[in-house]
Amino acid sequence: MYLLDTNICIEFLLSRSSDIPIRMAEEFGRLSVSTITVAELRVGSRSSADPKNDERRLDLFLAGIEVEAFDSVAASSYGQIMQHLEMKRRSFDRLIAAHALALDRTLVTNNPRDFADIPGLATENWTR
Repeated sequence: MYLLDTNICIEFLLSRSSDIPIRMAEEFGRLSVSTITVAELRVGSRSSADPKNDERRLDLFLAGIEVEAFDSVAASSYGQIMQHLEMKRRSFDRLIAAHALALDRTLVTNNPRDFADIPGLATENWTR
């Protein structure tokens, strides 16, 4: 099972990579996104040059994928990550990583280096 990082969703929504739709089709039914990712995507679509069209495109995307709620288990995982990293960085990436760990999912991202310091987190880059 996979949890898609925000950057992978953006690559898909903007049709920047031909590899991502192929992998998504291969993994259909095994993909999900975090509510943290949905929040980031909503900010982006509403801030775009064409918010109405981008919101519609995002709604269609979200209708076809499982959205995982960030819950108390994910919050606990976030606390463990931040303790390990000694509060060096806080960001949506850390929340998404915690959610992937809590769900026991592989995080699909085009920035695996951003997550290399998180113990136990499996990542894959589908943009190569």
